[in-house]
Amino acid sequence: ELNSVVAERCPGALVIAEESTAWPGVTAPAPHPGDGRALGFSLKWNMGWMHDTLAYMRQPPVFRQYHHDEMTFGLVYAYSEKFVLPLSHDEVVHGKYSLLNKMPGDAWQRFANLRAYFAWMWAHPGKKLLFMGGEFGQEREWNHDVSLDWHLLDQPMHRGVQRALRDLNRLYVDLPELHRLDDDPAGFRWVIGDDQVQSVLAFLRLDADGSPVLLVSNFTPVPRLGHRVGVPVAGHWVERFNSDATIYGGSGMGNGGAVEASDMPCHGFPTSVLITLPPLATILLRPDAAAPPPAGEPD
Repeated sequence: ELNSVVAERCPGALVIAEESTAWPGVTAPAPHPGDGRALGFSLKWNMGWMHDTLAYMRQPPVFRQYHHDEMTFGLVYAYSEKFVLPLSHDEVVHGKYSLLNKMPGDAWQRFANLRAYFAWMWAHPGKKLLFMGGEFGQEREWNHDVSLDWHLLDQPMHRGVQRALRDLNRLYVDLPELHRLDDDPAGFRWVIGDDQVQSVLAFLRLDADGSPVLLVSNFTPVPRLGHRVGVPVAGHWVERFNSDATIYGGSGMGNGGAVEASDMPCHGFPTSVLITLPPLATILLRPDAAAPPPAGEPD
């Protein structure tokens, strides 16, 4: 009843359920009182996605091949509700470590893992929720008695995480493929979902007119050179984001801004691209010869 009243009196308001059960219809339109179990919330936290993907990211890369389904399982039920992908306050307190310190490896690898994970999250179906401090890689757990550690932005690696989040937010606004069909299965298609051994994942986000954005993630520290990935259209594919860009603190490995799709069938598509996958990195590509420079280049 509350959600029905809010929807009627305050069009455009969001009422979001921080909810972790399998109760059906949390975001289905609320019926009249006594008629069904739909609750009418605008959005629901996807707690399963959060726990699964964080569990995967905490694994040393050599073991990630045995946990591959933790990154793919969320798509089994991604369209059963209207979801928020939450990285919540509960995950960065009480001995659970900050997001940065959940990541394995040395300092460089921890930052690379975090940037790659954020890019994966921003392209994944579902709205985004990031708890304060994560956007610049705060080292310590959150403490409600003190301010955030803003002084860390004096350090290049932390500033690089902030720049990466800035550019991901800009892309999220600029590329309708990343959000317009968030609640429609037609807006998503797997390209590589079963490469456990190399821990490579790839999918397409699609707009209503079929225009695609390609995400490819390499969750190991091993660069993949000449990695062939199927794409739906031929032509010029611009690298719109690369979490390994030097401006973010990465190694600067990439594809020189763009790749050309050839008539080589792959992954069920008639055309494909040969790309360089940087270590512990996520890249986004879009077929648009007139696109602006890729995120990560100086303004």
